[in-house]
Amino acid sequence: MGDSITRGFDACSVLSDCPEVSWSTGTDVRSLAQRLLPATTARSGTHSWNFAKTGAVVADLPGQIEAAAARKPKLITVMIGANDACRNSVDEMTSTEQFRSTFTSALTRLRRDLPKTQVYVASVPDLKRLWSEGRKNVFGRQIWKLGICPSMLKDSEHLDAASNERRQRVADRVTEYNKVLKDVCGRDVLCRYDPAVHDYRFTTSELSKWDWFHPSKAGQQQLAEMAYRRITASAS
Repeated sequence: MGDSITRGFDACSVLSDCPEVSWSTGTDVRSLAQRLLPATTARSGTHSWNFAKTGAVVADLPGQIEAAAARKPKLITVMIGANDACRNSVDEMTSTEQFRSTFTSALTRLRRDLPKTQVYVASVPDLKRLWSEGRKNVFGRQIWKLGICPSMLKDSEHLDAASNERRQRVADRVTEYNKVLKDVCGRDVLCRYDPAVHDYRFTTSELSKWDWFHPSKAGQQQLAEMAYRRITASAS
């Protein structure tokens, strides 16, 4: 469950989902499902489902959980929050309080419907890092002008005080979201929060050549590797 990253948006072609390379359920990468399920089952896709939606925000998470609950999965992955910070302006970002309330309700609903299901919660990526990497590409900067994550990417070449302050406000909100994800997940013994996604130092080779912001196929592969490490690590 989650947003455009889990749908593989812009990983294969412009302005298109590409769930076959999704870090979580993809069949054309060594996704989490490929790693955890028997080979024949993983390739068929009959025991993994992708309920993520491009453009989704935390308010969409309860509906995704409801859809997933009908399948009774043994593991649910959650990557949400980037679109809550990627708004037209910083004032339109989802408040931390609303993010906490909605995520708490969603996880409570999940646990009520699926009392034995494991949950993996990825941290929100470092959007400021993605800006600093993507802006190195002239084509990417032009694409951003079409309206990709304006709160962070608007006027991407501007380094004046106001622009830097705006970007820092977005980065700070992402940090707050991640604290919420860690806190709420930490109260559930079957939930694992993963800080690695936010901490990872993505490079341009791991960004979509279509928008220089979403993960490329290589980036999706790296996300799958991080998730697998966290899920299979000793409990902590």
